[in-house]
Amino acid sequence: MIAARDDRRRTFDSVPAGVEATTWWGRAWVSALERLSRDSARLARGRGYAEDGHVDTVTVTPGRIVAYVRGSRPRPYRTELALTVFTDPEWAELLQGLAADPGGLAALLEREVPQGLAGRVLPGPGDLLPRCSCPDAGPAPCKHAAALCYRTARLLDQDPFVLLLLRGRGERELLDDLARRNAAEAARERPSGPAEFPGTPARAALARTPGPLPAPEPVPAAPGLPPGYPDEPGAPDPLALDQLATDATARALAILATGEDPMAGLTPWQDAVRLAAPLPHAGLTGAARHLYRALATGTGRSTADLARAAAAWRQGGLAALAVLEEPWDPPAGPFDRARPALLAASLGHFRPERNRLTSAGRQLRLGRDNLWYAYESRPDAEDWWPTGRPSSDPVQALAD
Repeated sequence: MIAARDDRRRTFDSVPAGVEATTWWGRAWVSALERLSRDSARLARGRGYAEDGHVDTVTVTPGRIVAYVRGSRPRPYRTELALTVFTDPEWAELLQGLAADPGGLAALLEREVPQGLAGRVLPGPGDLLPRCSCPDAGPAPCKHAAALCYRTARLLDQDPFVLLLLRGRGERELLDDLARRNAAEAARERPSGPAEFPGTPARAALARTPGPLPAPEPVPAAPGLPPGYPDEPGAPDPLALDQLATDATARALAILATGEDPMAGLTPWQDAVRLAAPLPHAGLTGAARHLYRALATGTGRSTADLARAAAAWRQGGLAALAVLEEPWDPPAGPFDRARPALLAASLGHFRPERNRLTSAGRQLRLGRDNLWYAYESRPDAEDWWPTGRPSSDPVQALAD
């Protein structure tokens, strides 16, 4: 989406699809411009221009958004929206308040506008000034400025740092300033002396008869949430970091509570499948594809192999993964019972092969746990994917 970017100039070659803002701050941005207009027909035409892709490359700098908007004439119009830039004292006051608010700071790092910041950074009455080179002599905004406003709202949905750049500061300098202020806040909050911490003095700990150790803290009921990770150029993928941090805290809590690692003994491939399984759908689209690619590359497999294995893990964990990857020769009894049951349920004839029963586009695999696992494929292809939930009843496994 971003064609060029430095800290105080960002250029967007394309804008996320859709016209309607999806976040509350995106809608507030649109409302700021709509309050300027008394002509609903102009706004409607501007929405139509935005929806039909009449807004070309959008450039954002402090106090200004500029784009060329194509109207009814061959030559596009230069359209801009101007917003008041904060002074240095105003920035200092705003950032100091944000550094002292851990919740607000975390929301900003998650690319959300904190509620406590909204009243300061969102446009108020008279803040937003539209300009356009079109010959429309009516009161602002014209339909071209309205189109730019609707498209800008979609940019703000994706990245509220665009709004902060309009107020005068780039993302990198803001994060650097916030890091310094946050460190200063942490230093001020540091306890004044060791007496405030439960523990044993060093002299007592090194003595032949050490003092009593403090009682251990109770085991938490659930792991905490990992911090937000900014999506910086060249940095690790934030979704992958979040996934790994979440998994590490869950495993640490299990070890703390039971003394055992629930994932001990897994091979690197099995652990990669386990990590990939909670991701949405097959993990091959959207932000999840970065983590899928890293897990697949690290284990010497393809992303398609990983997606199929993750589907099996979601079907039934390690046992289901073994059913996917390890054919075996079961005794005849389960097949002798399953095939007549499938025929009686009008599910057709299934041909046996090792631990599998196959009919056109459908397959059942018997696991070593005596459960049936359903698979599906196109009738003209041998591309079997796990589906449904395992069951001791083959008919029920297909129904699920």
